[in-house]
Amino acid sequence: MVDLSFTFTGECWLWQAENQVSWHFVTLPQDKSEEIKFFNENLHGKRRGWGAVRVQVTIGKTTWETSMFPYAKTQCYILPIKAEVRKKENIFVGKLLEIGLAINV
Repeated sequence: MVDLSFTFTGECWLWQAENQVSWHFVTLPQDKSEEIKFFNENLHGKRRGWGAVRVQVTIGKTTWETSMFPYAKTQCYILPIKAEVRKKENIFVGKLLEIGLAINV
């Protein structure tokens, strides 16, 4: 049995496209990213677009479902933090976050 539920601390950062669209993310730790990649490629048997992985996330009192993506620049998964969550939990660029994450299998 594979348990890919864990907590980690990560810093919120901003990615901005040329057209001025911006997204807030947190980068997962390298070791957890490697475990998830291995699971996704060898055990799960399904691959979603862009290597996306469905997850359930908890920050503070807010829990939601989303997808995270591999990021070539860091070789780690990145987790998008939507505006509604940022507002509820007072999240801003540079803030360290304690995040609970569970892979949806």
